[in-house]
Amino acid sequence: MIRFFTIAATIALLSTTSCSQEKQANADPQKSPQDAFFDRLSAHCGNAYAGSLVSDDRLDKAMQGKAMVIFFTQCTDSQIRIPFHIERNPDEWDRSRTWVITRTNGGLRLKHDHRHEDGSEDKVTQYGGDTADAGTADLQSFPVDQESIDMFGQNGLTTSSTNIWSVGITDGEQPIYSYQMERVNRKFRVEFDLSKTIDTPPPAWGDEAV
Repeated sequence: MIRFFTIAATIALLSTTSCSQEKQANADPQKSPQDAFFDRLSAHCGNAYAGSLVSDDRLDKAMQGKAMVIFFTQCTDSQIRIPFHIERNPDEWDRSRTWVITRTNGGLRLKHDHRHEDGSEDKVTQYGGDTADAGTADLQSFPVDQESIDMFGQNGLTTSSTNIWSVGITDGEQPIYSYQMERVNRKFRVEFDLSKTIDTPPPAWGDEAV
């Protein structure tokens, strides 16, 4: 009887081990933090959300209390465009800004597409940077790149040459999308409530031509 139970236990153990090995062999490889982050952004494609300025820098006084909207649009496997709309007056909006997050061979890239109302590019546009580390599935940071530093210098914006931008996305009871720009003595941060969608806003300036 003892021998019978020993054999049965051995068979059960081998069966369990075999199943475990099969599951491991069939499992998808673990995603990098940047892939997970990009996928979490992509999950919101087609949706618009309301938000507001949460930093208190005096340089952003004109934006305090203004309605803000983001719209996850024009999403592909390699790029997500996120127009950022800011209320000027109850019937007037600034639709000049679009954040563009792109996969690269080494990580992720954030660029700022700035347009005039007629769709033409602003003279200060397509600036940003690439990730310098793996970051997390919740947060990615983008130090300013050399191309942007050169453009800032050419346009008298040398104080922006140390910019670091951060984009965050959190889940849970209060899911939030955040965008932040920070440098010495300067901080700009906006947050958007991802718990409920809002009506889709009009296209960002120039989107029809993109």
